[in-house]
Amino acid sequence: MIKIDNLTKIFDTPNGPVTAADHIQMEVPEGEICVLLGPSGCGKTTTLKMINRIIPPTSGKVFINGQDTTGLNTVDLRRNIGYVIQQIGLFPNMTIEENIAIVPKLLGWDAARYQARAKELLEMVALDPSVFLKRFPKELSGGQQQRVGVARALAADPPVMLMDEPFGAIDPINREVIQDEFLKMQQELKKTIMFVSHDIDEAVKMANRIAIFRDGKLVQYDTPDDLLAHPKNKFVEDFVGDDRALKRLRLVTVEQVMEKPVSVTPNETLEQALKRMEDHGYTHAITMVNDQQQPIGYVSKGVAQTTKGYCGEHYFGLKGLATVGDDLRKIASLMFTHDTTWMPCVDAQGRLVGQINQRGITHYLGATYHRDGDQALSQNLKLA
Repeated sequence: MIKIDNLTKIFDTPNGPVTAADHIQMEVPEGEICVLLGPSGCGKTTTLKMINRIIPPTSGKVFINGQDTTGLNTVDLRRNIGYVIQQIGLFPNMTIEENIAIVPKLLGWDAARYQARAKELLEMVALDPSVFLKRFPKELSGGQQQRVGVARALAADPPVMLMDEPFGAIDPINREVIQDEFLKMQQELKKTIMFVSHDIDEAVKMANRIAIFRDGKLVQYDTPDDLLAHPKNKFVEDFVGDDRALKRLRLVTVEQVMEKPVSVTPNETLEQALKRMEDHGYTHAITMVNDQQQPIGYVSKGVAQTTKGYCGEHYFGLKGLATVGDDLRKIASLMFTHDTTWMPCVDAQGRLVGQINQRGITHYLGATYHRDGDQALSQNLKLA
């Protein structure tokens, strides 16, 4: 959807020409979010602003949906690209409804249509239209204003959105909430988005692809998982941080790592439980389920080895449950909190569908690492 072909920007300065963006070459597929990262002055914001010609490029081309934008009228180009900035830029003398309706009005929408659109978008960003439509920006919190800024960018249903640190000025709690709301919207809307950030954690959470810039050059362009697992050079490795194993945990769900379920019922004997554990290589315990296949406890191997009787008479309460949609960072946190090395995995109905353990998490991470230091990091995380 967005293709950048050798895009270059050279600024003339009193000290001579400065190359802010140097032959940038990249593509963002339709419906994906690409986050641009890098230190201050690296060229990420310049690249973003050349797409809608807020900064005119020195050379190179931008294609949107296969169309070369070079010959397009600048006003028409910008009307068809949603744009969100950190400072939000709401007009203080206009109501929220009027702010959202600016571009639709310019495009000639009738009043009924743009009013309905403003109401629809406020609901989409979790703001009650009956409360907020007629308010002015000064009557909203910073987080609420940021949501309105996103709604305004979506007003004319643009295929492409550009976002310049849109969540950077918001406190951490509200930032998480707004990011989550935005990702929910993106699942439905499937916009093609290019997004400048300074926060690697935000990029890992939000992006389908991440572009790392340095000194005006695109150093690495990759999926978040590949970027964290295979940094191209020392600069990228340092930029993503020493805790990149932890960052990768956020990208993987329980469903991708869990093993097939093995369980016992309360009416089965401890002897049967022990045999089942030995047959499947379980070293610590086995999950006990009820008639609906829902986990209700576990039988430890030590008890099964030394005691006679039924599982329902000698079981322990569960120390936590993993659901198939949970990411591994959450599961690692639960394991540390409950001092356990494994957890049963359940579906939305609470039925046992698998088991996850620290060894499986370690093996997943280690399968794509290519440096000894990364394996050592996993060891330090106690995930071995």
